[in-house]
Amino acid sequence: MTITEVSGKFNIPHDTLRYYERIGLIPRVGRNKSGNRDYSEDDCRWVEFVKCMRGAGLTIEVLIEYVSLFQQGENTRDARKELLIEQRRLLQERMNDMQKTLDRLDLKISRYEQSVLEAENELKR
Repeated sequence: MTITEVSGKFNIPHDTLRYYERIGLIPRVGRNKSGNRDYSEDDCRWVEFVKCMRGAGLTIEVLIEYVSLFQQGENTRDARKELLIEQRRLLQERMNDMQKTLDRLDLKISRYEQSVLEAENELKR
């Protein structure tokens, strides 16, 4: 796939894809005869993985570490697993905090709705 196709498929700007490759966030992408990037299915899986993890709040540094460990081979399997477990724990904490915020917003909205109902009832009297 071309960089334009990958960019469209994952809704990631061309420059971001190039940056991810340059910093080692995704493994080096192969080139076609013309020297243009030619994304394989494996490359696309890496792009999808990075997009998902970034969306979940993982830092670029953590993802670079993960990719580096992955490229070192099977002897890093436990380290990769521990890294993912820690990131999951941090994500769960953020989700808990977000749930508290959502609950608070729901309460505030409910209070506004209740005050509107009370005002409407006053008008009916």
